[in-house]
Amino acid sequence: MENKSEPTVNKNQKKANLLDHHSIKHILDESVSEIVASRGYAEDVRMSNVRLFIGTVIIAVALVAQFYKKKFPENRDFLIGCIVLYPSCKYVVLNVVLQLIIFIKEKNAILFTYPPKGSYTSTGLMISSKLPRFADDYTLTIASADPKSISAGKTVELTKSVTKWFTKDGVLVEGLIWKDVNSLLDEYAGEVKKSK
Repeated sequence: MENKSEPTVNKNQKKANLLDHHSIKHILDESVSEIVASRGYAEDVRMSNVRLFIGTVIIAVALVAQFYKKKFPENRDFLIGCIVLYPSCKYVVLNVVLQLIIFIKEKNAILFTYPPKGSYTSTGLMISSKLPRFADDYTLTIASADPKSISAGKTVELTKSVTKWFTKDGVLVEGLIWKDVNSLLDEYAGEVKKSK
């Protein structure tokens, strides 16, 4: 009797739905983050923590307004106060601050890092990526997390079709992306040395 079981699949394979660009970008971004971490760059989560704190305050303000102990006709003055005065303004201001952080500082960033231990640079990296909808060109950018720093290097960029990194079944060929991202990191390190 012949065994017609499916072939064994490596459990660590990263597989994407090739018809969903969000799935492809997520797997590529995750792989890039792993590669950067393997090179000694620790993730800098300060910006994420600021965003989480602001978001928590926004939610707290909304919850206070929503679950005030009195029902509507009796809490009318309180609700008007929430809308017109302090919490409402704070809510709007905090939302604007949150959106400005995302728009100005983070842009398309997927990862901020500290400089590697033992490095002579004083700034980490800002890794960003783009994968436009209905396109197959993935653009990876490595820049200094603090572009005004004296140790900031010139921004480097790689644009490549995602078809070069995935099999027809949607499995990521990790060796190829590791090679490309490591080359880009080496190019950035070379730019940092040139700027010295």
